[in-house]
Amino acid sequence: MGEEAGEFLPRAYLALGLCFSRQASEASLKDDRNEFNKKALQVLNKAHSLDPKDAKISLNLALQLAIVRQVSAAMEPLQAALSLHGDDLHSLHLLTLLLSAQKHHCHALETLNLALSQHPDNLNLLLTKVKLEEAMFGPAAALQTCEEMLQCWLSHHDVSRSSETDDSSSLPMADRTEISPGGRKLSVHLHLPDFHDGSTGSHSSPSVAVSRLDAALSEVSDMSSTRRHGPPHIWITLERVWLQAGELFMADCRFKEAQYCIAEAASLFPNSHSVLLQRGRLAELRGQPDDAKGHYDEALAIHPTGERVLVHMGRLLVNTGRAHLAEKVLRDAVQFHSTSHEAWSGLGEALQALGSSQAPDCFLTALELEASCPIRPFTIIPREL
Repeated sequence: MGEEAGEFLPRAYLALGLCFSRQASEASLKDDRNEFNKKALQVLNKAHSLDPKDAKISLNLALQLAIVRQVSAAMEPLQAALSLHGDDLHSLHLLTLLLSAQKHHCHALETLNLALSQHPDNLNLLLTKVKLEEAMFGPAAALQTCEEMLQCWLSHHDVSRSSETDDSSSLPMADRTEISPGGRKLSVHLHLPDFHDGSTGSHSSPSVAVSRLDAALSEVSDMSSTRRHGPPHIWITLERVWLQAGELFMADCRFKEAQYCIAEAASLFPNSHSVLLQRGRLAELRGQPDDAKGHYDEALAIHPTGERVLVHMGRLLVNTGRAHLAEKVLRDAVQFHSTSHEAWSGLGEALQALGSSQAPDCFLTALELEASCPIRPFTIIPREL
């Protein structure tokens, strides 16, 4: 191999390592996943040894170490990446996630705020901020950031302001221009719902609250026809924000507001497995287990390997006295998502209900995995050349 070819060798190993890493994420069998992850680490370490001053290689090596939960080991190559490019978006985001995995939430939030000072409109960063704020301050505080995210999203899809956007946006310029028919300004008012009685500071009476909710849901239905113009991923992002807000409202026991947010998301993607999951969770919280199971069944029909829906379905089955079926569902969950502490904990609950001696081992595995679990999955960081 000539000298010129040798210059490209580190990046060739990087490309191969990313392929193995992606194959690991897509593998349905645990043994296959472990083998691909092992190969990815070997190849990325080789790339790093050939060119330790390539920030992209260092970042992806750190990311692969994080994915296999070698959190402390991931810090060294990540620090190398940051020493070369201290303002890199993905490096700062990964550092935030690693700090959260080590349960240093204050330091994680400080790092995230540093990243946001340089990338203020990045919605992926803001979603991580929501999760950190919920863990540190509770759902009410995190809802304020969700409101900011809705306004941020809208500001990038208002054609009257498209020329004012800047290169720091998380959305490509092509996605920030005309997305409404006929060049009209997007006629959607994005705000989080509040069915409190503003005059008293308390919740409205049931009849008033229901009336407000019905009116709001009617407005959602009317507005849905104005949406879905433009690239699909911008609407997927908006769906994610609405569902995140819905989760926070449920955590705050504000079920009417949660229903509104889920309806907003459903107006964008009616058959989304994420929407069906949220509907199931809301039904569970309202004491409607049969409705919840119906929604989970629909979600699994669309996305049979989804971690969260498998876990919620399994736990619902345990709580409704169907532990044998729960065990099957939760064994699927740990097979597909072997690093999910919630899946292992759920399996432990099912086995405990069955009187199995394997339950303590599942709980121990869950505790070990939770100790290195980030606030959001490491795989939200793009694996790219």
